[in-house]
Amino acid sequence: MGCGREDDVRGVRHHDNCICEVVRAIKRIQGVRDDDDCDDCITDCFISPLGGLVSPTRGRINTRVFMLLTDDGDPFKAMFKRQRRRRRDRDHGKDGSREGIGSDHGRDKHRDRDNCFSVFFRVQNVFDNCCATLQVLEPRDEDGRRVDILKNGKIDFDKLCDVEEFEATDSCITVDLKCFCGVQCIKDVFIDCDRD
Repeated sequence: MGCGREDDVRGVRHHDNCICEVVRAIKRIQGVRDDDDCDDCITDCFISPLGGLVSPTRGRINTRVFMLLTDDGDPFKAMFKRQRRRRRDRDHGKDGSREGIGSDHGRDKHRDRDNCFSVFFRVQNVFDNCCATLQVLEPRDEDGRRVDILKNGKIDFDKLCDVEEFEATDSCITVDLKCFCGVQCIKDVFIDCDRD
């Protein structure tokens, strides 16, 4: 069975796409938390309820973080913008004053010098024929520092191993799930989706 292609089995054309079904299942699981299930594969995307994947997070969990893999096996990446909170923090001092505005020092101090790409996503919606809106999640290390996953324009797989936490961004991407050949669930976490 090819990636995103229709296969002819005994004269019947199949239009189903496994990636689409997995992402639909993740969306359903994110909405249901009372189903007890177990599986030997601890990162199986179908494990329900949320919190079923190995995760140090206890308490509230609302997201199953996952990666999509292209037909050559590489993680799909998407660009994101920094959160509004960072812009607000840049524009306002801790006391609420407008320090940093209009001064080169304030802009230099908070200028984004690093790349803004991620391979980690939260499904927001699945619609039509296997299209999905995905929220891009900012990768963080165990201390909450941003992890820059690109090196010389390519994904640095060693850096992916440093990712332990995730933060919501204001960036979403709409994708055709038929264009991917793999999906890997990473972790069940709580993502603070509240807007400031």
